[in-house]
Amino acid sequence: MDRFKTARNVMIIVAIAAVVHFLPGGGHAASAFEAALWVAFGVAFGYLGLRFYREHRVTIHGLGDRHRALLYLGLAVGVFEWASRSRMWQTGLGEFAWFVLLGFAVYALMEVYRRWRSY
Repeated sequence: MDRFKTARNVMIIVAIAAVVHFLPGGGHAASAFEAALWVAFGVAFGYLGLRFYREHRVTIHGLGDRHRALLYLGLAVGVFEWASRSRMWQTGLGEFAWFVLLGFAVYALMEVYRRWRSY
């Protein structure tokens, strides 16, 4: 039975692709499914962040207020850049701002890393 497991999985994917391609409204269903997957991915990522925070709470608070703010700000800028990447790259000024923000996020996270390693 295990020999045919891969073939079965490939056939399931082909069947789903055929439904999306040939049925009317299949593209809308695919878009809804994609949106649901992105929401699930976001929730999972948030949950992992919460777990990481709870496991390393003492270390994070031991950084001090300035470096803790740099950590949170660097992470927030990174998420903002990931979310706004396509829109910021439509203009030259937006592309420049994207690189400036990326430099700030890298600097902030490296400063926190150096502070963390200095203990």
